[in-house]
Amino acid sequence: MERTATQVLSGWGRFPRHACTACRPERRQGLTEALQSTDYPTVIARGLGRSYGDPAVNEGGGVILCERLNRMLAFDPATGVLECEAGVSIEEILDTFVPRGFFPPVTPGTKFVTVGGAIANDVHGKNHHRDGTFGMFVRELTLLTPGGETLVCSPDERSDVFWATVGGIGLTGIILTAKVRLRPIETSYIRVDYIQSRNIHETLARFAESDAQYTYSVAWVDCLASGANLGRSVLMRGNHLPASELPDRKRDPLAVSRPLKKTAPFDFPGFVLNPLSIRAFNEVFYLSHPTRQGKIVDYDSYFYPLDAVLHWNRIYGRRGFTQYQISLPPDESEALVHVLERLSASSRASFLAVLKCFGPANPGMLSHPFEGYTLTLDVPMKTGLVAFLQDLDEYVLAHGGRLYLAKDATTRPETIHAMYPRLDAFRAVKAQLDPGGRLSSSMARRLRIVE
Repeated sequence: MERTATQVLSGWGRFPRHACTACRPERRQGLTEALQSTDYPTVIARGLGRSYGDPAVNEGGGVILCERLNRMLAFDPATGVLECEAGVSIEEILDTFVPRGFFPPVTPGTKFVTVGGAIANDVHGKNHHRDGTFGMFVRELTLLTPGGETLVCSPDERSDVFWATVGGIGLTGIILTAKVRLRPIETSYIRVDYIQSRNIHETLARFAESDAQYTYSVAWVDCLASGANLGRSVLMRGNHLPASELPDRKRDPLAVSRPLKKTAPFDFPGFVLNPLSIRAFNEVFYLSHPTRQGKIVDYDSYFYPLDAVLHWNRIYGRRGFTQYQISLPPDESEALVHVLERLSASSRASFLAVLKCFGPANPGMLSHPFEGYTLTLDVPMKTGLVAFLQDLDEYVLAHGGRLYLAKDATTRPETIHAMYPRLDAFRAVKAQLDPGGRLSSSMARRLRIVE
């Protein structure tokens, strides 16, 4: 087995931080040995560490770093199906397949995510209202169980294992490989319509009247605006640009986007992000994105603007932040307004706040999305925040809402249990695959998903 070492690990929000025993296998055999090692009581797999809370952290236990198990194994251009190891990243898929005319079927807001992580967290993107989650495009996966068995599963074969693993935050086994259907594209550009809205009511109305026209749809939301401007937004909806509409100045229709990268070189002081500075940023952002139709942008600018700043999580300082994501049913728009009112009144600054519409849920037992609205906030960790969010959790639960496990760092176990009605079905599958409780994480124990 590859060498192990004690490391203090966290999610991208840098809260909480826990000491773990980490190992980084270079080969499949090393992965099997790490899974069955007696050097630590429990173990969890980890990709590039972009879950925000603690699903890929394991206090006092083992963490298997899987990013070097990243070979691409096969590709069928006729179907667009890529077979690869779970450590392959979205960035690697983009670099390899955009020049061939293919794009990830679903992508979150960062390309620094592995295929295994995308499946384990069943990530969603700006196209959920049309296409669903990443898991909907997985044709097959292989899973290594704690007992050393390798299972092949799909929506049709061992479907219970498949849908427990999709969204199962790594608790059913270690994903070895996956077959994922990519999306064919004619160019690497997105045609985007930017629309300013005066408040949250106008934003929701625009979503309802025209979202069906766009493959991708998202709104930036000003969470500090109040009164008649509560939830003022910039809607950014787009479609893949066809080759027939490519301007002459764009000579390579399938150019790989390689933006110049900056970096946040150190932890910012805690006082930098405050209601005054965030209010100023929000004003600049809103005014610099006027209503405009048909702007042509590269895919990096549209999907991954924050990836242009390496280590941008340092902006929140040493204490870190939590990304708080809630989803609410479509008939609970007033509950969404109430959440925004409470956030605005609390002056809890969110540097990033986005709103999207979700389409129908999939069969994933712990998959997050269901039809309605989803609001995502980055909130700096400060005194009183945990209690504030837990109180907000109860309001969200009372209105049929749900939190996203890939983002959570603060909620109570009973809240999650009430929000995920198929948790017992998930536990039954996990008990069959992992009767000894070998797979665990700080999150799984904190939320009592496992004992």
